[in-house]
Amino acid sequence: MTQGPWFFCLKHQTVEGPDGCAERHRLGPFATQEEAAAALQKVAERNEQADAEDRAWDRGETP
Repeated sequence: MTQGPWFFCLKHQTVEGPDGCAERHRLGPFATQEEAAAALQKVAERNEQADAEDRAWDRGETP
């Protein structure tokens, strides 16, 4: 197993090691290549959760 940390490159849509693209083009660091590969899915899930919380806030609902 290759050592990390691992990053997801937004420019190339690939998983990269620490010597990859500039930081402004990547998400991470992640502990494993698998976590880095799932980075966009995790972002989508977190965005949906934040959007749902915003909609609830707009309706005056509190957690």
